This record gives sequence, C-alpha cells and structure tokens, in this order.
Amino acid sequence: MNMLTDPELAADAAPLNRRAGPALLRVEHLSREFGGVLAIGDLSFTVAAGDIHSIIGPNGAGKTTLFNLVTGVYKPSGGRVLFDGADVSGQAPYRLAARGMSRTFQNLQIFFNMTALENVMVGRHLHLDTRLLPALFRFPSLKRRDSEARDRAAELMGAVGLSKYLDADAASMPYGALKRLEIARALAAEPKLLLLDEPAAGLNATESREIDEVIKTVAADGVTIVLVEHDMKMVMGISHRITALNHGRKLAEGTPAEVAANPEVVAAYLGAAP
Repeated sequence: MNMLTDPELAADAAPLNRRAGPALLRVEHLSREFGGVLAIGDLSFTVAAGDIHSIIGPNGAGKTTLFNLVTGVYKPSGGRVLFDGADVSGQAPYRLAARGMSRTFQNLQIFFNMTALENVMVGRHLHLDTRLLPALFRFPSLKRRDSEARDRAAELMGAVGLSKYLDADAASMPYGALKRLEIARALAAEPKLLLLDEPAAGLNATESREIDEVIKTVAADGVTIVLVEHDMKMVMGISHRITALNHGRKLAEGTPAEVAANPEVVAAYLGAAP
C-alpha cells in the first residue's frame, strides 16, 4: 500500500484548524528552462507566514529546481519570486540571506574540518562584525559579539537536540545528527523563511521522528518553513498546506487531507490506473 492511500496516513492528514497569516513568499508564473527542456513551467503558489508548506512530487518533478530558483541559485526564465513583499527574482543567495531567507541542501554541506559548534557559528556571519580594524586590534565590542555568537550557536544546537556534540568534530558525528546540525546552522542566520530540502533523506525511523520534532519546534518559534520531502508520513503529519508538482507544473494544492485524496496526485505517485 502506498503512503498516499494508507488509511492511517489519511487520518494523520486531517485538516488543520488554523488561520493563515499574510503571504511571506509568492511564486508567480515561475518558469525555468535548461537547454530547451522545461524544468519548471508557469508555477504559482503562496506560502503564508508561520506555515509549514510542503512541496511534494515524484522524482524529477522539479522540487529542488524550484528551491534553487527561490533561493537565487538559478535565475528564472520567466515569472518572479516575491519575498516579504519585495521582488527578489534572481537575487544572489547572500542577498536573500540578508533579507531573512535560509536553506539546507539535499546533500550534506558540512565543514568537516570544523567542530559542530564552529559549523553553526559560520551561519551567524551576517550578525558578526567583519570590519578589518576591530579585527586587527581585537576591540572589546568584537570579543563580546564573538562570545554572543558562540552562546547563540550553543543555544541552537540545544534546540535541535545536539547539546552533547558541542565540542565534537563534525567528521565524527552520525549522519542523523549532521542533518540536524545543518538545520541549526541555517537557523543561526535568524531567518524569517527556512527552506529544507529533504531533511529526512537517508534517515532511519527514529532519526526521522527527531527531524519531525525539530521542524515543528522551529515553526512554533515563528519561522516559516518550506519543506521538500519524500517521507509522506512526515509531510502529512506536520504540513499546513501542500503543493504537489509533476513535470515542473503544479498538480494540486491544499491541505494535507485534500492533497492525499486528490486522484491526480495518487496517479502521479502510483501511475494511472489501467
């Protein structure tokens, strides 16, 4: 039985009783071609502030391409991306980070020559004093901000359940812990919007539940989340809204219960019935 037709999953996907906030992210008629091949086509959707909004679809549906368009890795061939009311289409990732957008990647992007704490501190670079003169003379204000950055990094590691790894070398940490470390580092930038690209990929059931709890905790703290994930139990259990893609186009959108019951979504995952 497929996740989308699992009765227990359908129960998990009951409509959530909450009022949507104002739009934080708008994708309007977004398109991207690669060598004449349309990867994303005329795609539009809105992410409300405070929501966990999941993007689902079969392999090759365009989910990671969409993330790369939203976060400035790719420039759109058409359409636009609006973040917090501003048109940010094609802006460089560092500019989007300064505006309050952060992300993780499908494949781990960890600095294995650093400690876990240092990895998270890297994520706070936007909040540090990087001027040359204070760095040369080690002004007290610089030392104070460095200390504050270290304390905040330790706090974030605690929030994602990694307190025991504060002094650990990143290279010595288990895979599931590294996935949570990436989330802590992304949060260190103090984002308004956090995009998570398959945070549960490669994890066992226990590790997936840990990620599930981290995502819910982050959202409860007021960070809006856009999630790409193949773990349908996780998606249906934590999402406020879901956008389903197929071949780079929007197939369906709605609450978890609405999307799970959509015959086009089921057909895209299982294949059309004969």
